[in-house]
Amino acid sequence: MLLTDTAGAITDPIGDTPERRALRRSIADLVRDVSPTDRRLALDAREEFDEQLHGHLAKLGVFAIGAHAEQGGEGDALDQLVVIEELAAGPTSMAVYLIVHYMGVQILSAHGSPEQRATWLAPLTTGQAKMSFALTEAEGGTDIARAMRTSAGRDGEDWLISGTKTWISGATRADFFVVLARTTPGTSIDGITMFCVPADAPGIGVSELPTVAVHGLDTCQVTFDDVRVPAAAVIGVEGDGFRAVLEVLNRERMNAAAGAIGAARGALDHATRYAAERPAFGSSLGAFQAVQHRLVDSAIAIESARGLLARAAAVEVAGGRADILSSMAKVAASEAAVKVTQNGMEVLGGAGFSLEYPMQQWFRDVRLWVFAPLANDMARNYLGERCLGLPRSF
Repeated sequence: MLLTDTAGAITDPIGDTPERRALRRSIADLVRDVSPTDRRLALDAREEFDEQLHGHLAKLGVFAIGAHAEQGGEGDALDQLVVIEELAAGPTSMAVYLIVHYMGVQILSAHGSPEQRATWLAPLTTGQAKMSFALTEAEGGTDIARAMRTSAGRDGEDWLISGTKTWISGATRADFFVVLARTTPGTSIDGITMFCVPADAPGIGVSELPTVAVHGLDTCQVTFDDVRVPAAAVIGVEGDGFRAVLEVLNRERMNAAAGAIGAARGALDHATRYAAERPAFGSSLGAFQAVQHRLVDSAIAIESARGLLARAAAVEVAGGRADILSSMAKVAASEAAVKVTQNGMEVLGGAGFSLEYPMQQWFRDVRLWVFAPLANDMARNYLGERCLGLPRSF
């Protein structure tokens, strides 16, 4: 449900063009037809990736949004937001998959060699290949540059990569990894190099980690034991890999915000329908003021986050720097999603506690975005310095 103005027209600051409205309808129709609630919850219970939905998304061409023109890329950040929001309103795990996917698309489009774009980006954009982004480690998430222990050293013309990455999404199904490894000793953001590594390269081990949510996309530990890659595997400039990652953080934060907004919107729609239909004391549950206030507060939180996200996306698409606005949007959207799903659980009562209803899935899944791709506390630290001019706190 998107809010309407008094004339009944759709009010959508992100997708308010004929093309984006058509894209939104296409994704919403696809989710309705291919990923209805019963099927989605069954896949979540089995912790199974939805290959059928993935195939239909490939046919729609959404995997190529934002890609290099040579690989059939079209659309921009706003189109990615529309796709992710509509997916998160239903199959949230696929929205998380798309956030990682679009990071890979942006990195390879901007920094990949012609050979890398042909070998890896082209099949990625058609859905024929999947990628996984191997950055975080057990001792470093937000502080990964300082904590990185995975290293790569030269062996003749090749590189040997060794180390362990953790909390890596989609690793069991990946055809290749984008791997960050330290190639120069130190703790700064310099001296870290990015590599394209085939998932079947000797020396790679993948083990799935048990998680509380986002069950349709595996979360893994990935080990690299002297994994040999050629010099051509380096993405961009040797030693500048982390700086290349920093370039995509605005887009990642915005896409995460879109995911949080979509899941929150799905939860609010479900809670509103339930309240309107649930008999209570001779009327409906939705007739009670306390219930209405919860639902209205949820709508306000969603649309407030959407406004920040629209402003950030407009700056990004225009070629500006949306660092502050994207950070604000990510914090606002993730915390709105937590609030909305909490309200939804309370409105549904016992039904919210049931695995037969989707509210519990949204309630679990949205917690991811409070700490990913950046913890909200760290985002606030950044905003305190960059937005308010306060002393650096980290």
